[in-house]
Order: sequence, then structure tokens, then C-alpha cells
Amino acid sequence: MSHNIEQSSSSEVLGGRSFPTANGALADVPIRDLPDPQPLRRVLGPGVIAAGVGLASGEFVLWPYISANVGLVFLWAMFVGVTLQFFINMEIERYTLATGETALTGFSRSWRHWGLVFAIMAALANMWPGWATSSATVLTFAIGGGNAVLIAIIELVVIGLVLTLSPVVYQSVEKIQFAKVIAVVIFMLVALFLVITRDAYSALPDVVTNVGQVPTELGFALVLGALAFAGGGGAQNLVQSNWIRDKNMGMGARIPRLVSPITGEDQAAPSTGFLFDPNDANLRRWRGWWKVANTEQLVSFVAITAFTITVTSLLAFSTVFGQDVANDVAFLQTEADVLNERTGWFGTFFLWIGAVSLFAAALGILDYVGRLVADVLKVNYLADSQRWTESRSTPPWCGR
Repeated sequence: MSHNIEQSSSSEVLGGRSFPTANGALADVPIRDLPDPQPLRRVLGPGVIAAGVGLASGEFVLWPYISANVGLVFLWAMFVGVTLQFFINMEIERYTLATGETALTGFSRSWRHWGLVFAIMAALANMWPGWATSSATVLTFAIGGGNAVLIAIIELVVIGLVLTLSPVVYQSVEKIQFAKVIAVVIFMLVALFLVITRDAYSALPDVVTNVGQVPTELGFALVLGALAFAGGGGAQNLVQSNWIRDKNMGMGARIPRLVSPITGEDQAAPSTGFLFDPNDANLRRWRGWWKVANTEQLVSFVAITAFTITVTSLLAFSTVFGQDVANDVAFLQTEADVLNERTGWFGTFFLWIGAVSLFAAALGILDYVGRLVADVLKVNYLADSQRWTESRSTPPWCGR
């Protein structure tokens, strides 16, 4: 948004940068007209997925843990983190809206192996099945026992089946994340009226009056972790371009979607993109796409993330503020015990929501790591293969 999209070259649509084709890393791209922009109701989804996948341990454990220890005085940093991620996401989306290519393909145009470097880092960061294990552990809290390892294995098998058998993978992921976000928002609306205390609401001004202040007792690592887990982060920001491409936003409408190699109509075409002639018609379409893409991120990713972290922090303040609590999923059981003592049932409801939320996060992480790896392998190393399409290049072991 910091650059005028009405300039007379597509390089300026890309934020003042030329389309990267240095050293012949990838082939040049053809010229196509930019598709007509669509209304918000038709493109709403990528930001919801980002919020849904990001709505995990940061929202349910880390930020509430901070609020339980120091109150709401550090919650201002969450708004800073979410705002920064909004601008990062939109610069990633800018490239895909204009070209149809993913961010990793764009990096690979500067040096062929950049995409592989990012994909390997994403896989290494997410190889351990932490979210599925956390989901299973929280589920044992809700049902009063059980084998968390066995439940986690079952969850991972279910996730693998969903992602493998879905005719169009994006549509299945979007529906699951929409359902998760709706369930979490309903839970939090009930919490606002039922269990959040007057003291918690009275502490809300601390969010504003303490802007810029960092409680020393939090420690450097915890502060950095909190900023990173305010919404998405890292590879999840990069995959925003894959999700808007599969939503047919901008030039992404001209790119084959990732489908199941078993039940979907698989396509072998490599996912390199296009440029558009910066004539009046295309620039008018660009303005429409840029506006709707920014709006979609604001009303979904930014709004949902800020709301959920605020409410879970208020909930922690209302239940366990000042207590000696653990900085892991056991924190949820401590909160649930207090909630059950007060209401008789809301704590168990809270645990079920947490278990479902962490399960859906694990599914989203498996999806996006697989997308990143498959995109890099197909575009950079298997472009001429008719057997190894992008769908078949997706490694089944990615995710956590």
C-alpha cells in the first residue's frame, strides 16, 4: 500500500521492484490480462485460514500465560505483532496477485535454490508433531484420561486422509478452518459475558497506558516468542501467496490449483505465472484486487487474531492471575479447573475448544508445509515431468 498502483509499469505494481529473472533461474513469463476483481464475499478465506492455523498455542497458552503473570500490560505488543504481519502478508500477496506465482517462486527467480532453502527451513521447524500431541493431551484433560500418544497418531492419520482424499485441498482446508474459527469465536463471545470478571475489564486500559513497556520478568526469549506467535509467523506468512492463488485471486486465477492425486483432476503444468500489460483496464482491475485483498486480510486475519488473543488473555486474567502456572498445555487444565469450579461445565467446554483448535492448527500446518515443498520441487526441479505434478510432489511427512 505504500506504492501508487496507478504508475505505468507492472514493476511498480510489484512495489517498485522489477520482475526478477536474473541469471535465467526460471523461464520468462507470458503476458496475460489481469482477471476482473471479485467482491469480498467471494474471496474471503485465505485470511481466515491464516487466523485459524495461527490460533493455536500462542492464543491458548503463551499470551494467556503472560497475562496470568503480569496482567494485560504487555498485550499492546500483540497488536504490534499482528499489524507487522498484516503488512508482511500483503507484500507477499502483492507479488502473487500481480503474477500468479508464489513468493518462493519469486525468490527462486533471483537464485534457483532460494525456494528450497525456505522450504527446508519450514519443514525442519515443523517436523515434530507438537500441535497434534498438544491437541491429544488437551483432549485427555477434557475426557478425563486416555493415551495421548495414541490419540495423536490417530489425529495425524485423519489429517493425512483429509489432505490426500480432498478433491481440491484448499477448499477442504478452508471449510475446516472456517468451522474452527466460528466455534472459537462463539466460545469467546460466551466467555465475555459468562466468566470474564469485572477486574479483567478494569485492567484493559493497561494495554494502552503501558505501550512500549516490557515487563522485565518475562525474559527475552518469552518476549520474542510472544511476538512470533501473535497470529502466524515464518513459513505461514510465505504460504499466504499459495492460499490466495488457490482462491483464484488476481493472476492466481490463471494458475492450476493443488488437487488430490487420487480423487481430484491432477494437472502437470508448472506453476510459473504471468505479467500483465499495465494499460488502463488492467490497472483498474489491479486497484480492485489490491483493495479487496487488503480488506480480506483486515476483516479476517487481523480482526480474528486480535480478538481471540485479547479474549484468551482476559480469560486467563480472570481465572489464574497471580498463580504459579505452567507455560505449556497443562496451563489449559489449570484454567479449566477454575472455570469448572465457578460454572460446573464451562471449563470442560474450554478444553474441547482447545483440543479442536490445536487439531485444526496441525492440519493447517501439514497443509502449508506440504504446499511450500511441493511448489518448490515442481517449479524448480520437476517442471518438465508429467508424472510428478505439484500434487504428487507434496511430501506426506511434512507438518507438526
